[in-house]
Amino acid sequence: MPPTTFQHTEVLPLGKDTTTEYRLVTADGVETVEAAGRKFLKVDPEALTTLARTAITDIQHLLRTSHLQQLRGIVDDPEASGNDRFVAMDLLRNAAISAGGVLPMCQDTGTAIVIGKRTEGVLSGGDDERALSQGIFDAYQQLNLRYSQMAPLNFWEERNTGTNLPAQVELYHKDSDAADPSYEFLFMAKGGGSANKTFLYQETKAVLNPKRLARFLDEKLRSLGTAACPPYHLAIVVGGMSAEFNLKVAKLASARYLDNLPTEGSELGHAFRDRDLEQQVLEMTRQFGIGAQFGGKYFCHDVRVIRLPRHGASCPVGVAVSCSADRQAKAKITSEGVFIEQLERDPARFLPDVTEDDLSDEVVSVDLNQPMDQIRAQLAQLPVKTRLSLTGPLVVARDIAHAKIAERLDAGEEMPQYLRDHPVYYAGPAKTPDGYASGSFGPTTAGRMDSYVAQFQAAGGSLVMLAKGNRSKQVTAACKEHGGFYLGSIGGPAARLAKDCIKKVDVLEYAELGMEAVWKIEVEEFPAFIVIDDKGNDFFSETSEPVLQISFR
Repeated sequence: MPPTTFQHTEVLPLGKDTTTEYRLVTADGVETVEAAGRKFLKVDPEALTTLARTAITDIQHLLRTSHLQQLRGIVDDPEASGNDRFVAMDLLRNAAISAGGVLPMCQDTGTAIVIGKRTEGVLSGGDDERALSQGIFDAYQQLNLRYSQMAPLNFWEERNTGTNLPAQVELYHKDSDAADPSYEFLFMAKGGGSANKTFLYQETKAVLNPKRLARFLDEKLRSLGTAACPPYHLAIVVGGMSAEFNLKVAKLASARYLDNLPTEGSELGHAFRDRDLEQQVLEMTRQFGIGAQFGGKYFCHDVRVIRLPRHGASCPVGVAVSCSADRQAKAKITSEGVFIEQLERDPARFLPDVTEDDLSDEVVSVDLNQPMDQIRAQLAQLPVKTRLSLTGPLVVARDIAHAKIAERLDAGEEMPQYLRDHPVYYAGPAKTPDGYASGSFGPTTAGRMDSYVAQFQAAGGSLVMLAKGNRSKQVTAACKEHGGFYLGSIGGPAARLAKDCIKKVDVLEYAELGMEAVWKIEVEEFPAFIVIDDKGNDFFSETSEPVLQISFR
């Protein structure tokens, strides 16, 4: 029988964190005071600002050691595909470059998210959100990051804030021993690609069945595709007192923030991790064939499966990922000072001594200085999944530029010559550091431009496209009809591309749009893969169909 007397349980009862290593940021701005026979922790606003500025700086350039160890594990795994190993190596090289503190690991430097939990004995003056936002502002002003936040001027018009504010700041009370007051934080930078792969499904109790859940996840997880830059840290949450709580838990789980949850449930209704189901889902993802973006087994690094209590009439299922730019860090303020999680400062130590030939199959060089017809003729001789090395000019254009060009076509104007003559790279750069040709400059999610492809190709443009992720069937059909190609770029290594591959950047049109302008860039040995060809073949079509006979144990 359920208990008839009051008993309280935290819904997310996290065990003691004994594994996270911290480094001291500063001892300034923190002191203990005695009053009414109790000890209080006094935190100056400047300490919060310093912490936020430091956290954003660290997570834009550094990764957790465990994440880098997983990438090295892919390189060392004899069962990994050549493309898996090539992607993992490129991500390790990117991490080594980003750790220098100049180029951020990804050009989409994300929305800043801060989650704080303070005990009753913390005294901070009450305007903590402002102090934390000041530190975030400072970091985005001082570093080579990108401003992505759009302020709505009215319902239809919006403008980039130019600061990357507002941030998402959530501050909560935390139960704790009154004799040891503390303030704990999780800092995240969430890019659009991985944020867009957060999904909520309103299911029923029928999904709580091993066969039904397996079929459900087989379909939904395949649909994540590669636009958010796998290998992923995948989180699946079943249940929740509300839809929004389910998704919040999924986000925290993808950051491994909830790893210390219990592994068994109880009649009181707290959350728990199902570690056995985590391994089964991980094995499922390794059978998809999607791999680390271009075929193989490493679609995911790891999986978290969390079961929550739920209303009997609702069964929300949430899915979230943390991508190759796995940007988060814990932090804490105690009587001893301000501390932040120690991230890896020497990722180069995870790079093995291997050659390019050890990592992937044959690489085909493509000279982008050729006329477009000759580029397409060369690509037409190659099968999908072929690895390419591109050298020459690319035109860069993404959402806003595509919308403007579509308006011109609708008005009866011709396709701009630059989209006829050159492949188009969907991307938007971060700030360019002094002495560099480019800031971090990785690919944008291709699917956002899908609706333009048929119109543009019919007008003679966008016949060779370069971006990240899978595309819709309408793109495959357009390429077959018009003789076009879609090339996949590795999602994640924006710093390496800027340092090693992009040699020159010039604005072609719409300079007033900033990073959304149309650019012309010169690249050298830029890595890519054929994903869709002119015959209607699509690499991802091979991996999108669910397996009908499947069940969890």
